[in-house]
Amino acid sequence: MAKFKIVVSDPKTGKSKSVEVEGARAAPLIGRKIGDTIDGTIIGMPGVRLIITGGSDKDGFPMRPDVHGGVKTRILLSDGPGFMPKDKGERRRKIVRGNMITEDTLQINMKILEGGKEAA
Repeated sequence: MAKFKIVVSDPKTGKSKSVEVEGARAAPLIGRKIGDTIDGTIIGMPGVRLIITGGSDKDGFPMRPDVHGGVKTRILLSDGPGFMPKDKGERRRKIVRGNMITEDTLQINMKILEGGKEAA
């Protein structure tokens, strides 16, 4: 069964909250992608709309919104999640995870879009 650590950020207060979800509560998240909006009742925060902003897998590889599916792949990166260049124009081949939540995903990052005072 899937087990996720969900980090929910509140942009209004700047605080974040960590929630662990497993089993039947985690099932609705599998197959969702970065940028999808979900209802907060899935993770125990009723009345809140959440957007998936990213995450990482069990090996620590980050999810990227521009890699489709739930695959782990090596791509050439110049910026963004998974690579921070030290020199201008530097590119490097790195391993990243696709934008879909799978059983291998360990952490999911979300942001509150609307509602809810019990977020922080």
